[in-house]
Amino acid sequence: MDFARPMQATATPAATTRDPRLDFFRGIAMYIILVAHIPGNMWTGWIPARFGFSDATEIFVFCSGMASAIAFGGSFARRGWWIGSARVVFRVWQVYWAHIALFFFIAMYLAALDVYGDFEKTYINTLNLGHFFKDPATNIVGLFTLTYVPNYFDILPMYLVILAMMPVVMALAGVNLWLTGGASVALWAVANLGLLPLPAEPWSEREWFFNPFGWQLLFFTGFAFMRGWLPAPPVSRALIWIALAFVVLSAPFGSWKVFLWLNAAWPELGALIRPVWSVSGELRDKTEFGILRYLHFLSLAYLAWVAVGAGGVRLIATGTGLASDLWRLALRVITKVGQQSLAVFVFSMALARLIGFAFDQFGRDVVTVSLGNLIGFAIITLVAYAAGWFKSAPWRRAPA
Repeated sequence: MDFARPMQATATPAATTRDPRLDFFRGIAMYIILVAHIPGNMWTGWIPARFGFSDATEIFVFCSGMASAIAFGGSFARRGWWIGSARVVFRVWQVYWAHIALFFFIAMYLAALDVYGDFEKTYINTLNLGHFFKDPATNIVGLFTLTYVPNYFDILPMYLVILAMMPVVMALAGVNLWLTGGASVALWAVANLGLLPLPAEPWSEREWFFNPFGWQLLFFTGFAFMRGWLPAPPVSRALIWIALAFVVLSAPFGSWKVFLWLNAAWPELGALIRPVWSVSGELRDKTEFGILRYLHFLSLAYLAWVAVGAGGVRLIATGTGLASDLWRLALRVITKVGQQSLAVFVFSMALARLIGFAFDQFGRDVVTVSLGNLIGFAIITLVAYAAGWFKSAPWRRAPA
């Protein structure tokens, strides 16, 4: 393969512009991720993770794969492997420093709460960062070498390792698409056998909570769809019913909350389902991305894809009146958040702990929690618009 020439490895024409459905669903994921990371947040009882195997992490990873196919895959196609790889390396560099900055910022303000506040609990230990402050020299080295990846700070390391795989995937795609898919599936299978663990901390045998060698399968599935390596599935009534049946019937096995509901309503059926939990752990494992999570997400993604219609036509309100105007506004806002997902994600992870701190001080009644979540939504929306404004480089435009 000539690495200097543009790469032509698409079975069908690849997408060259950003799909509005992509940004809409990634924006939805950003709001869910904020809710999921606020400590003691009663709203987490109603996020997707409580009703099935997959959750907002799958949305983020899959949509990131699709977005990367447009942003980086296009560079490979237009400029060749070397320039495409250089752009990927630059993005890995950005994500790496976003991870480092996020850790130190959160560690700093948790330490500030402990040093300058007089609270009943130690906020440093709410994220198990006591080890870091007791032995900072060792753990700073681990942090920068990604051998120390504390819980709560584990999504960006997974993401940047997957991004770093992209030049290899594109090189394989230049040889054969079947080889590319086979390599991705084989790597996922090896990870699910527990043969590719990554150490998460020097004082224990804990591994990364998100193993990138398992999760890359979902990322490159989205990548392959957007590059045209995989054809879009047909809109089929049979497929719709199969996907819907899997999502509904798997809920008691993928959600303890749904299981408890079912068990209360039908104890005999609950008794039959309960033993399955003990034997299906690896199949629904989140660390290595078990097969049940993959199938559950693909089913949900297919149903969502059918629901919004070709090109997201059903997302776009065509009517008049207040309801249509409000939906157009909501769509525009959610899409903007999806477009600036890295900036929003990093900010929301820091914001979530502060909202949790506010809950500790003011209580967790329904009104307080609802207000905290809605204020959080408003703040990350403002962050998305601010990030978009800065990216537009307004200082380069001629004055009006």
